[in-house]
Amino acid sequence: MGIKQKLLVAVMGMGLAFFGAASASAGTWQDNHPRRVEVNHRLAHQNFRINRDLREGRITVRQAAVLHRQDRMIRFRERRDAALNGGHITRFEQARLNHQENGVSRHIYRAAH
Repeated sequence: MGIKQKLLVAVMGMGLAFFGAASASAGTWQDNHPRRVEVNHRLAHQNFRINRDLREGRITVRQAAVLHRQDRMIRFRERRDAALNGGHITRFEQARLNHQENGVSRHIYRAAH
């Protein structure tokens, strides 16, 4: 391999590294998309409520496991929807996820009271 070819390979490698870093930073911005942040904040709060109720003896381990599973399914749907939409979720998807979160929230309340 000649000097010109080595230089070309080095320049191309640096270019790929630069563009890879640029696309990685674009993905980070999408993680902070307002709709995703709102959905994930609610999921975190519900997780806190489940753990608190379990710790205080208001729900059983089995009830907590069922509620955590429901939350995990919502988080899975949120991530899948975001992956299909370039890193964000649409208003319709956010409304659907919020509706599902409302249902889990009611289940948490009913299980604890």
